[in-house]
Parts: sequence; C-alpha cells; structure tokens
Amino acid sequence: MLELLGSGLVSLWLDMAGVKIKPLNALDSLAWQSSPGFVIAPDPNPAGAMTVQEYLKELMTSKLVTENLIKHQGIWLQSGPMLMANHQGTIPLPAASLTKVATSLAAFKIWGPDHQFETLVSATGPIVNGVVQGDLVISGGGDPMFVGEEAIALGNALNKIGIKQVKGNLVIIGNFAMNFQTQPLLAGQLLKQALDHKTWNRSVIYQYSIMPKGTPKPQIVIAGTVKVAAQPNPQQTLLIRHRSLPLKQLIKEMNVYSNNDIAEMLALSVGGANVVKSTAANLAMVPQSEIQLINGSGLGRENRISPRAVCAMFMALQRQASAHNLTLADLFPMSGFDHRGTMQFRHMPSATVMKTGTLSDVSALAGVVPTRDRGLVWFAIINRGYNVSSFRTEQDKLLQHLVKQLQVSAGVPTALTPHSPKNSLPQLGSPSRNEILYRG
Repeated sequence: MLELLGSGLVSLWLDMAGVKIKPLNALDSLAWQSSPGFVIAPDPNPAGAMTVQEYLKELMTSKLVTENLIKHQGIWLQSGPMLMANHQGTIPLPAASLTKVATSLAAFKIWGPDHQFETLVSATGPIVNGVVQGDLVISGGGDPMFVGEEAIALGNALNKIGIKQVKGNLVIIGNFAMNFQTQPLLAGQLLKQALDHKTWNRSVIYQYSIMPKGTPKPQIVIAGTVKVAAQPNPQQTLLIRHRSLPLKQLIKEMNVYSNNDIAEMLALSVGGANVVKSTAANLAMVPQSEIQLINGSGLGRENRISPRAVCAMFMALQRQASAHNLTLADLFPMSGFDHRGTMQFRHMPSATVMKTGTLSDVSALAGVVPTRDRGLVWFAIINRGYNVSSFRTEQDKLLQHLVKQLQVSAGVPTALTPHSPKNSLPQLGSPSRNEILYRG
C-alpha cells in the first residue's frame, strides 16, 4: 500500500472523486489504523450517508425495528479508500451465512481456485470375470459435492474397467460424503444404491434424468453390506481416481445456494473455524475480534462478523481472484446473470455481486455494486429482527436508491465480469474427472 501511495495513484483517485488530500497526509492517516480497504477519507458526496439514514428511518417508520433495536442494525458502505456510510459498522454482529464469505476466502487462499478433492476407489482382491474377489473401497478426500451424478459416472467408469459385481463389502474410509450426507455409513449406502441402476429410487432417477442424454446406467452389484473402516487395506489395488469439481465452482455453488454442508466441509478441509477466522482476518487486514466464528457455515448466532470486516473480506477475495484472472462473479451470484438459488426473488441493481445471510432473527446482505460516480461500492447490511422477508425488501431498496443517487454503471465492469456463460451450471457427473488407473 505504501508503494501505491508513493506512486500517486491514490491521490489521483481521490482527486477524481473530489477529495483533496496530499499523499503525505494519506500516509499519516494510515499510520494509526487497520481498517479495511485503507479508508483514508470520508466521501464528500453525501449520497451514501443520506441513503443509509433514510433506510434506518424507514425501518423504524415501518416498525421493522424499534428504537432499542436500531443499534443492532449494522451497515458499512465503502468505495475505494473512501468511507461512504457507517452505522455500527465495526461491531461484530450475528452474520448468518455471511460467514461463508470468510470460508470462501480461506479456502480460495489455501487451496487455490483449481484445486480438486480426490476420491480413490480400490479393490482388496483380484477381478475375475468382472467380479471383484473382495471389497470395493472408497477413500474419501473431502469432496463436498459428490452427488448422485458423480456416483453414476463413477459406476460407469467401474463398468468400463469390466467390473459388474463385488463379492465383498463396500468399505468407506476417510472423509466421504454423498448428496451432502456426511455420515460415512449413510453416505456409503447412498453410493451403493446409485452404483446399481436396478436399485435406484426417485432421487437417483431424477439426478440421472438431468445428465447428458445417452449416459449409460451403471450396474455394480455389491453382495455384502456397507462398512466403515479407519485404515485402508495394505493389499488393495487402486482402480479409479475421482476428482471433484474445481474449487472455484464449489465455492460458487456454495454461495449461490448458501449450502451449509459444502461450507462446513470446506472449512474442515482447511483446518476448521479457527483457521478460517485467522486466515480471513489476516487477508482482509481487520482485527480478529471483528470475525468470531464457531463453524464455516454461519449456523448459530455465535458466528459474529462486523459489516466492515465483511466488506474487507470481499475486497480481499477480489484481490485473490484477480491474481488468478477471475472475478467475484466467478465465486458469488450476480444479479442479472444468475437466476437461481438465493438470487431468486431479489430485486437488486444489475451486476450486483452478493451474498445473503439468514437466521430466524437475522437478515444480512453484502457484496459489491457498480456505479457510475463511485465505481465499485462495497456494502454490508446486517439486520436484527424477525421479519426477514421485509428486511430483504428494504435491503434491495437501499441498493436501488444508492445506485439512483450515484447513477447506474455504463455496463458490467471488467473487474466483475464472470468468465462462465450466463446461467451456466457445473458439469456434474463428467466422465473426464474419473481417471482409470487399473490395467488388468
């Protein structure tokens, strides 16, 4: 940041925004604070502050919150190094699924966007005339989106090897989940069912129906039961290496649907809630006291994050994504681009990249909205109260009013342009992610 200030880029940015501040004064301002995004000046344009004041007034007028509850509403608006509005913005509040912003940031930094979790398939005996003379062993590697389509593709890969039957059991080792069922025994039972099309239920039939036409139906008949083991059999032969979707797609799906199971598995993969917290705070350059986590999903009011820290984590994620030629829209839903999950039934300005958060008495919204007069505006709104649907409506109105004041962006900025086609879905069950290692 000192190099950036020395180059004159910050003072140029501030001059363009109408703020007169010398680089030396900017350095003095930075010397004592650890606030996110290097806030070094208030915004001379009152649009942000006025919009927030009107928003808070409307919450009270409509009786969504009482005078006592107004102090439990947290808001932070920031554009570049300028603070546009702040209401209780540095106080950690129950943030619900905004916690997933921290999980996204930690996982992205630690694993990288192209990381794939591996599930290994082995046999404990020889394969004779298409029959495994022993157990089929599944060694889980933490894939949070191993679902029915993935199991069907895995079964087809086993059929391709020539395997039709297993004389022994289906043995589960390691961190294996299926259809977001994280108990290994139950996940194994779901897998056993999916591997043999003659035992499919409605759920598997539906998952097969959305796969590409002509996808074969696997038939792996397992004679034994599902068992869970602590250690692999040293005599087993590796058959297939299954790779998950790339991490960037896992993060996007987690955030589009605010999926708690994916979030918990990703948090576990990096070392748990404490690692998520410390990694996110360090990258966002906020005090660790402003990010208090007990898990990676946001379930529980003990997960508390300040609005300022949420904005800072989004900015940190943008920096991390940019280094890999990605944008936030590759990791979070964008209005006007994604029409599924938490984006449904919302009415935010076009090209808003966002994350929602909901508990019984929490409604939160955070992200970034492009504007003409202030470029990218980072926002975090955390509401406390029980009328969640009305809070959502008011949050959308706040952003709409803000963009009206600051003018609509001419188009989607390059910094937010996603790299996938509009409304694209991940290719679940792709045969290309099953690497056949067995050479019989």
